[in-house]
Amino acid sequence: MIERQLDIPTPHGATTTFICHPERGGPHPPILFFMDAPAIREELRDMARRLGTAGYYVMLPNLYYRAGVMELGPLADPGARERMFALMNGLTIDLVMSDAGALIDFIDADPAARPGTIGTLGYCMSGQFAINAAASFPARVAAAASIYGTFLVTEQANSPHLAARQTRAELYFACAETDRWAPPQTVAALRTALEGRDLAEVEDYPGVEHGFAFPQRPAYDKASAERHWERLVALYRRRLG
Repeated sequence: MIERQLDIPTPHGATTTFICHPERGGPHPPILFFMDAPAIREELRDMARRLGTAGYYVMLPNLYYRAGVMELGPLADPGARERMFALMNGLTIDLVMSDAGALIDFIDADPAARPGTIGTLGYCMSGQFAINAAASFPARVAAAASIYGTFLVTEQANSPHLAARQTRAELYFACAETDRWAPPQTVAALRTALEGRDLAEVEDYPGVEHGFAFPQRPAYDKASAERHWERLVALYRRRLG
């Protein structure tokens, strides 16, 4: 596995980005992996590596670079959770799509990344970004996955449930049975919005809570986490190769 950490220019500065991909057999299909609210950490780098070992060029950018924040540390620390929410609420879909455009430009210039279509992936706060990237870059994003994504159905014109109908990408939504950020009524509204839309799946994960795929979280559920990895790799195999 080849790993790099680079500062990639954007219209608003530079985002420190972790990149990994197999040492052999390249160039590899790119996947843009958007971080969740607790920021960049080794847990996320390990998840990027797991996708990398499946044959992909994975980019994990720091979305909090505008605030000068890279890692938050343990959320149990005093004030850490409040700081996390402040940082999360400082992001918008438009800002992250601006970042995504700069990251795609970098992909196009990197010989380690295979030219052509890409995949996107987002957990928690970034499920919305993965789906909106498919709508914002319809000629590039062929597969997008939201894992217990939040803010998927809103009143905004760029709400992910609306953006999902503005792309031909294959979409996958993994939804935890117990999730205060995506309760059953939200998941039902998402399903309704996607009715008749080909290549879109909303899958329930029974008996688990928000965060079930993160190994370092109390909500981690190994069986469901492995199921989500199976779904992701199959999705990217179908659409990216």
